[in-house]
Amino acid sequence: MERQYTLNHRDLESLKEGKVVAIIPVGISMLPFIKGGTCRVYLLKKEKVEVGDIVLADYHGRHLLHRVYAIDGERITLMGDGNLEGTEEVKAMNIMGTAVEIVGPDGRHRQPKKAWLWRHLLPIRRYLLKIHRKLS
Repeated sequence: MERQYTLNHRDLESLKEGKVVAIIPVGISMLPFIKGGTCRVYLLKKEKVEVGDIVLADYHGRHLLHRVYAIDGERITLMGDGNLEGTEEVKAMNIMGTAVEIVGPDGRHRQPKKAWLWRHLLPIRRYLLKIHRKLS
């Protein structure tokens, strides 16, 4: 399931001006690190994104919050942490903001991590997500 957002014009302009904008994600595609409807994600437009960053991108007219999995020049491959397959490819110019802080449902503030281990656990992610969903 893709995460979709509707940012208002003021938020889009704020991101372009280098200001921090907060969104409340929807959906489950970023589990277990971001829980839709209960977490707040603070975004900032950065000059350059890196593999492992969580970004908000314009994907065929929709706003999508996913992790950067690969960068090949201007092409950026995204995938949700809660997804088992399927990626999205966007151009660098379609990256609207990068997550700089996440506030969980418990109110704890944390810095987004690159999730190196999680990205490399893709072959067994199905089982880890099943365990996570049963525990939460």
